Amino acid sequence: MVSEYLLFAAKSITWIAAILLLVGGLGLLARKGQQLSGRGHLEVTDLGAEVRGMGQVLDTAMAGPRERRTLRKAWRRNRRTATAAAAAAAGNRVFVIDFTGDLQASGVTALRHEVTALLSRVRPDDEVVVRLESAGGLVHAYGLAASQLDRIAQAGTRLTVCVDKVAASGGYLMACVADRILAAPFAVLGSIGVIAQVPNIHRLLKRHDIDVELLTAGQYKRTLTMLGENTDAGRDKFQSDLDTTHALFKQYVAERRPDLDIEAAATGEIWLGTRAQAMGLVDAIQTSDEYLATRAAAGAAVYELSYRCRQSWRQRLGLASAADDSWLGGVRLPV
Repeated sequence: MVSEYLLFAAKSITWIAAILLLVGGLGLLARKGQQLSGRGHLEVTDLGAEVRGMGQVLDTAMAGPRERRTLRKAWRRNRRTATAAAAAAAGNRVFVIDFTGDLQASGVTALRHEVTALLSRVRPDDEVVVRLESAGGLVHAYGLAASQLDRIAQAGTRLTVCVDKVAASGGYLMACVADRILAAPFAVLGSIGVIAQVPNIHRLLKRHDIDVELLTAGQYKRTLTMLGENTDAGRDKFQSDLDTTHALFKQYVAERRPDLDIEAAATGEIWLGTRAQAMGLVDAIQTSDEYLATRAAAGAAVYELSYRCRQSWRQRLGLASAADDSWLGGVRLPV
């Protein structure tokens, strides 16, 4: 009986091993296929068709049983007409991109793919609308994000940025690239400034007889430190770096919005939509929904583009962290 049990266990282990090998092989092939096809995929949504579909759902809900049948027949008859109208509007197209920013502007990964796809197909009469929401973040990250929108502007394509909630600091660095900036009445804009802070526990460590040895090669390799004793020379150099970054920020905005009084706007303050318009930070007060509805009503075909990045298992579990290359003198510099 024991031998039969051992034989059964051996067979079971063999089958389990075979299944695991098969699953692993299929997973490897799938990953290899994904690598060959890229790290993600582009999704395109016809927003005009989406709005029409929602309208039909509403009409159906309000109609009686007989009216519903009539409506369905009418929609089937008009489907070809709507398709032909969309084709006729192909010369008047609006492409919509969403950018929601975090501290590290991680959305730039998808943004660069979306911009590349657009620039391969845009025509002279096309328009790109970016629905932008960001309170800013790291200098180099938002500099890269702004440069992606600059690619659209340099291609000569009309670029409109819509701010429904916030485009401050690094978010405004991106927004100022646009030909037109539209904002909701209470959207937050501005914050053209640079900030950095670093805790220092040197005195606490010293009180407990803990020494910190900090060795550097290069006079300003490390200006301020969390653990060691900071010096006046280090503070002065760090402040100089902040001032330099702020000057570049001001220059970037001034070149793209020449009518803006940059000295009045670049104090680090924020303004709500209507006040931001008076300051010259935005061109008009209008929500993105209103603007896109207006463009669709004028006969434009409106398409939403979204690049979906393939996430690793560590990212899906929330275990991945961004590469830590964002240090200037040992401290992150958010704009």
